[in-house]
Amino acid sequence: MTVSYRQPGVVLTDRHFTVPLDHDTPAGETIELYAREVVASDKTHQDLPWLVYLQGGPGFGANRFVGKGAWLGRALKEYRVLLLDQRGTGHSTPANRQTLPLRGGPAAQADYLTHFRADSIVRDCEAIRRQVTGGAPWTVLGQSFGGFCTVTYLSTAPEALSGAVITGGLPSLDAHADDVYRAAYPRIERKVAAHYARYPQDVERARRIADHLLANEVVLPGGYRLTAEAFQSLGILLGGSEGSHRLHYLLENAFVHTPQGPALSDAFQEEVQGLLSYASHPLYALVHEAIYGQDARPTAWSAERVRAEFPQFDAAKTLAGDGPLLFTGETIHPWMFDCDPALRPLRETAELLAARTDWKPLYDRTRLAANEVPVAAAVYHDDMYVDTAHSLATARAIRGLRTWVTDEFEHDGVRAGGPRVLDRLLALARDEA
Repeated sequence: MTVSYRQPGVVLTDRHFTVPLDHDTPAGETIELYAREVVASDKTHQDLPWLVYLQGGPGFGANRFVGKGAWLGRALKEYRVLLLDQRGTGHSTPANRQTLPLRGGPAAQADYLTHFRADSIVRDCEAIRRQVTGGAPWTVLGQSFGGFCTVTYLSTAPEALSGAVITGGLPSLDAHADDVYRAAYPRIERKVAAHYARYPQDVERARRIADHLLANEVVLPGGYRLTAEAFQSLGILLGGSEGSHRLHYLLENAFVHTPQGPALSDAFQEEVQGLLSYASHPLYALVHEAIYGQDARPTAWSAERVRAEFPQFDAAKTLAGDGPLLFTGETIHPWMFDCDPALRPLRETAELLAARTDWKPLYDRTRLAANEVPVAAAVYHDDMYVDTAHSLATARAIRGLRTWVTDEFEHDGVRAGGPRVLDRLLALARDEA
């Protein structure tokens, strides 16, 4: 059943689709997908081309806009937009600690989750495109991990695309997860240094909080075990346009005086719980390293192993001296599955995924070298989440791709820059800029 309704300036329609769990077994088990169609209210009856939006992540449902927020207003000037909840997210057969036990034990859950990477997402798009457009090609907008999916799309079904726009999401075509994180930790360190240069008072604040966590067991109101390492992972904020400021405001209100002495404030604990919990997006933790798997090498908790090569991130060693505490960024670690109540039941499943050695290739260099689809990509200079050098190497490998390299925005530029970013990239793709 489709249901349409209105918000200011737009008409929304809920769309539901049934697709195979494993597209290589089309007659087998199926899952349900959800997408929200959006059209400008003054263009409802017009025959418009389609743009499908692939959200960043992995593990996040599509943006829930109100009206024409962010980039959407620009897109609606010429497109009908399909905001797809990728499989396992939002309303698309969500995968989490509550639903995954329906699959059976950890081994069955891990096998199931191998079907939640970019290759399956692209084949989902192809299955629903025929229903949505009648078989006509559409334009894809891929943000972050959605850009990874877009490069897979260009590798496997370029004939389905009339254009492609990628924002902060050009992946390495052949890097192992170890390569990704070896490049990531120095970038993260630079972001932390820039934060402390902006807010030097935060050096002592961060050290004080970490010292308190090393000396005390702290369990947040929702059951999250806040360790020093977990506190360091708040550095994920530093990859966003407002992240440094958000981290600063969080740190300045960390402690209150109590009859028992200084304690972490309720307000601090509540905000940290919301920032660190994976309850709303557990797939991010479960398959984050799997999105880099393309051969017989296991990911094997890559971010954790590679971190050991950068001892400056060790909180205990830092606090034994007088240096600044380094935050970490977009990295997933096994201890998260002990700290987070939303992940604890999935620890064994995560271990099995980390040990897996049968990952299929996600990109086709030959097809990308022969690409004929108009493509433009925003590459954010020193992006904390996606390595700039990796992105530019991939850009050179995709025939005709045009890049916009900018330090005006961070990784969330398509949100922060809104219509201006999308307008620039559409013009680049059309060779109008």
